[in-house]
Amino acid sequence: MPSADEPLRLSTIAHGRSGDKGNHANVAVIAYTPAGFGWLREHLTAEVVKKYFEPLGPTRVDRYEAANLLALNFVLADVLAGGASRSLRSDTQGKTYALALLQMPINAEPNLDAMRRPNRE
Repeated sequence: MPSADEPLRLSTIAHGRSGDKGNHANVAVIAYTPAGFGWLREHLTAEVVKKYFEPLGPTRVDRYEAANLLALNFVLADVLAGGASRSLRSDTQGKTYALALLQMPINAEPNLDAMRRPNRE
């Protein structure tokens, strides 16, 4: 749990997966709970994700909902500098993009406990 002076991260309420689709990256963000999914739907827009990944130069970001999985899927167009076999970037397949997005700072919400990963006892 973060200390009082550390920002909350998106990883507090979600986990993710990512990979490549040619020259595009596919990033899935999966909420731990229905309350967390509600937060994702409201706050994690295509515009927010595009701005977050702006240094990589996405030409477009499309968002898709998979409510049955409590997930949002983002396709970041043209962020892989040519794709796996052409790019000189260290992550040519976008495998680390979900982890990068999960580091995004978020504001503490009144129902934060309902959005956190449930304890497994």
